[in-house]
Amino acid sequence: MQRPHYADKASTQTLEEGLAEYYALNPHLTLPETQPPEFARILRAHDVGHVIYGCDTGMYDELKLLPLFWWTSECTFQQFREMRMKNAAVIDVMYNDLIRDKGTLWLYCNILKVLPQLMPNLFDLWLKTRDRTRQVPFLEFEPLLDRSLLNIRQEYDLLSLFK
Repeated sequence: MQRPHYADKASTQTLEEGLAEYYALNPHLTLPETQPPEFARILRAHDVGHVIYGCDTGMYDELKLLPLFWWTSECTFQQFREMRMKNAAVIDVMYNDLIRDKGTLWLYCNILKVLPQLMPNLFDLWLKTRDRTRQVPFLEFEPLLDRSLLNIRQEYDLLSLFK
């Protein structure tokens, strides 16, 4: 599979263009507009994060994305837990669909498969993200939509997080 343009560290696509590419490359995703409004907002912010951080939808990047949010964005671990609890029913439906389609064994085997690769990278990311002063907007990302990904990544000091 060809690497998406939004994943290029120096992509000059706007965030909106990157998001359109993300959805075009992942037609299997649950679209935010199909969900209840509060959860749709969180789901869209999550998808925006995929684009800003240059992550795909593979297990490695999915597991890397949450700590990136917690360490570099306005979405702290505590806020994440609160959002998770408020939207538990909708999230559980999505997880149950994934497990129904792929199976519990598939899910846990894939998590265990990527953890040895991910753990050293997470430690490196944690070192690079300590003592941040600028936090990437999470739910209030709309003002970023017409800006280039490179500009966003520069402003929020994210370029060092890319390989």
